[in-house]
Amino acid sequence: MSTPQAIVLAAPGTNRDHDVAFALELAGAAPRLTLLAELLADSSVLADAQMLVVAGGFSYADALGAGRMWSLQLTHGVGDALRGFVAAGKPVIGICNGFQVLTRTGLLPGALGHNSSGHFQCEWVRLDAPASRSVWTQGLDPIECPIAHGEGRYVHPDPAALAANGQVAFTYTGTNPNGSLDAIAGVCDESGVVLGLMPHPENHVLARQHPRHARGSAAGLGLPLFRQGVRYARER
Repeated sequence: MSTPQAIVLAAPGTNRDHDVAFALELAGAAPRLTLLAELLADSSVLADAQMLVVAGGFSYADALGAGRMWSLQLTHGVGDALRGFVAAGKPVIGICNGFQVLTRTGLLPGALGHNSSGHFQCEWVRLDAPASRSVWTQGLDPIECPIAHGEGRYVHPDPAALAANGQVAFTYTGTNPNGSLDAIAGVCDESGVVLGLMPHPENHVLARQHPRHARGSAAGLGLPLFRQGVRYARER
């Protein structure tokens, strides 16, 4: 398969679906923007896809908690289809609000709480990708990209066991912007095909997107993350 089809799932209030579609296109995938209502009406749209991205933003204005309404609709509407997608070994990624959704659906461990600062934060961060099970992060260099969230503090009852099991896919380095346990910025499931992270690598896929690009900074592109996911989908 030369060009994997990637479903980019959007819900009312999301705002990064076009950004991640652009990143996927650069990485060699064929993105298909898909509204939640379309998926709920016909879950078979997943059958023809090789990748799934749950986009970031503020679905349903974060009513009742970030990602809660979206996750409830996915769980009760297409839960079996989602679990089947993962069981088939097809790569899934949830970014920011998408990460919150994937933890609430039970596809990823842990949960996201309010930032330790007590307020919304929008700033650039640096991420390391320690050795993990994730098919998205194999051999990945550090990434520099922005965060934009109010509920991004990762919590888990046993982060050390999570790390020992190879499920910590990203950690903040230099600064821990939201107080996440052990500076965890992203995790994967036990199979390695599902990944969630709070920062936005789709917003640094071109060097000129970096705020210090004009001063010579061109490091830490997020594009290799998407290329790795596309490569895995193509070769599996």
